[in-house]
Amino acid sequence: MTLVRVAAWIVAAILVFVTLSPIEARPVVASPHLERAAAYALFGFLLALSYPRHWRLALVASVAMAGLLELAQGLTASRHGRLFDFSVKGTAAVLGVLAAQGLTALIARRAVR
Repeated sequence: MTLVRVAAWIVAAILVFVTLSPIEARPVVASPHLERAAAYALFGFLLALSYPRHWRLALVASVAMAGLLELAQGLTASRHGRLFDFSVKGTAAVLGVLAAQGLTALIARRAVR
């Protein structure tokens, strides 16, 4: 689980950088909504896998991070936070956490057999 935890916190650091850096510095891979959703789903997934006993806290933390970073964009010169962007990020984070919970449950069932 240590490698997964490191990956979760690396993804968190990347999200902070990409969200708060000037818009020109933001890498573009796909449509912005797809990028946002994939990034936060991955973060929620890795965070919940990292702390399986505290998945509810991972859920709250991943959604809170999306909200706080969206608000923090208002403090930057070239960015702006939007409620719609938060809804995309927060929903994706929830789905990532739920996917991790499903995977954890599946692995636990297979281990019992």
